[in-house]
Formats: sequence, C-alpha cells, structure tokens
Amino acid sequence: MDGLIAPMKKNFLRYAVVLLLTAVLLFFFFRSVDWSSLFASVTNVNVFFFVLMVLFGPFHLVPRAFRWKYLIRPEKKDVKFYNLFAGQAIGFTVTLLLPARLGEIVKPLYLARKEKISEGFALGTVVVERIFDIIAMVFLLAVFLLARPLYVAQFSVSVDAYSWLFKLGMLGLALDLVIIAFVLCLHFFRKTTLRILNAVLKPFPRKFADKVRSLVEEFIQGLRFFRSFFDLLRFFLLSVLVWASIVVYYWIFFLAYREVFPVYTVIPYVFATMIGAAIPTPGMAGGFDFFSKKALMTLYFSPRIPADASAAVRLAMERDLSTKATGMTLVVHAVQVVMTCLVGFVILWKEGLSLLQLKKMGEEFQK
Repeated sequence: MDGLIAPMKKNFLRYAVVLLLTAVLLFFFFRSVDWSSLFASVTNVNVFFFVLMVLFGPFHLVPRAFRWKYLIRPEKKDVKFYNLFAGQAIGFTVTLLLPARLGEIVKPLYLARKEKISEGFALGTVVVERIFDIIAMVFLLAVFLLARPLYVAQFSVSVDAYSWLFKLGMLGLALDLVIIAFVLCLHFFRKTTLRILNAVLKPFPRKFADKVRSLVEEFIQGLRFFRSFFDLLRFFLLSVLVWASIVVYYWIFFLAYREVFPVYTVIPYVFATMIGAAIPTPGMAGGFDFFSKKALMTLYFSPRIPADASAAVRLAMERDLSTKATGMTLVVHAVQVVMTCLVGFVILWKEGLSLLQLKKMGEEFQK
C-alpha cells in the first residue's frame, strides 16, 4: 500500500505545482484588461489573413516531419512520410491535451511501432530535434539582433527592450556554441566525453545521474544520423527552415490583426513564445499567453505611446493596447491548439487509436 501511495503523492504534488504555475501566469496575463472591449479586439480582423492563419495552423507539422526523416534515415531509409507527419501530429496533440509532456514520448513510440524501428533510437531523435530547435531559434534571434543597423529606421524598439533582447540573444548564442561543441564531442570523441560526463555526475544523487546518462545515451542514438560535419550543417539548416516557416505563420497572424511589420521583425516574438511554450503547463496555457502578451506589449505596442503623454492618457493607451495584446494572444493560441488537435484526432480516428491508449503507451514506457 505504501508503495502505491508514494507515487500518488508525488503525482499530486507535481500536478499541484503545475496548476499553481499556470494560475499565476494566467493571472498576470489577464491583468490590466478591459473586459468590455476584449471581444471587439478579438473580432477586429482582416478576414483574408485570418482564414489564411487558420488554414496554416498545422502547417508546422510538414517541415518538422521532413526534418525528422533525415534523423530516422540511418535506422530505416524508406520511412513513409505519412507516418512521420502522423507521429508529429499525434505527439503535439498528446502534449497539448495531456500532462507531463507525454507527447514527446508517444511521438517516437508511435513511429517506432509503425515502422518497426528501435524505440531507443526513435526517442533519441526527439532529444536531438529539441536541441536543434533551440539552436536554430537562438541563431535567428542573434542574426536579428546583430543586423539591427540595417533595419533600425523601419523597426524601432525601446532601448531597455532591445538591451534585454540583446543580452538574451547573446546568452542563447553562447549556449548554442556550447551545445554544438558538446554534440561534436559526443559524435567524434564519444568515449572521452562520456568519461568526463561520468566524472561530473559523481557528486550528484544516483537517480539524477542515471537520468542524465539515460538522456545522453538516447541523444547518442539519435546522433547516428550525423556521419559528418556536413550532416550536422544540413540538419541545422533544416531546423532554421522549420522555424523560419513558423516566423512566417506568426507574420500572417500579425497581418490578420492589421499589424503590418516586415516579416523578420516577428523573430523576437517567436523566440519569446517559444520560451513560454517550453513551460510545462497544460496546453501551453499561461506560459505561451504571458510571454506572447509581454512580447507584443514590449516590442510592438508600447513604442506607440507618446513619450510626452500625460499619466491619464498613458494609462488609457496602455489598457487599450494590453486588451488588444490579450485578445490577439487568445486567438492565435486557440487556433494553434484547435487546428493541430483537429489534424491529430483525424489521424487517431484513421488509425483506430484513442488518447487513453496513447496515454497508457507513454506511461508504460516511463516505468
């Protein structure tokens, strides 16, 4: 009985922390909103671009599936694109609707069982994907920041906001370089790197150390794709393509709300929402919303408030812009969740699967 109660307590505590974090983020997200005008801000759209945004909601699954094929190739060359696409759609659907980021496990397990490949290898490719997602997005942000002299006249950001973005971008770029160096060392000097890792992990608790070793081993499995530096470069460029397509999607979202900016100026917004989406809350609730609104207000809306405006005028304008940012965020979040899950449910129906079955699959693998 004690053995059953302990896991239940652990799960209850974890879910309680997640729900509390979600509630705090949503509180700050909805703060300073004029509820009487929120509906108007939500519906004030350019219909053509709004429909385009809805239709392109699940499009990110296509370049992700194409990129995944390159990682799976060393294990099996003739993987069906449909299975890659279905795995991505099912993975995102499970992640959005079930707790604990279970979709990150279900996605590779689904593909491994459909294509009869090693589950450990498939799981390792997902670890590689996530790391290169970070590398690619930070690279785009760094390029955006370093190219500022070329667009400063078209896109003016406050000194404080730019300084914060610059520090974040440079920190991320440094992290990118460290990650790339680690990846190269794991690939070309695997035994030496693992020896160093084991030495570093010695002071840590055994359970934590074993978990890190397990993740690294899964990552190494995924690295079987990288036979040369050019394979690494190719996958990096594919990752940049994935995130460039996401930037274009959010640019269409901006146009739907009559916010006309050059497409490259959407990069910092996408970077901010990526950070928010990484917070492990149900359906990205709270994390995505808070960071989306913060980015909209800081980078795009606040500069519109005249520096010499009176306190009353400034307060009124901030409230109006905050309401618009809230409405925009609610819409783009809902569109992404609904359209991605719609594709996921169509595939589940076609495959004769249910969310409950997928949940069980992921939980059994974790045991």
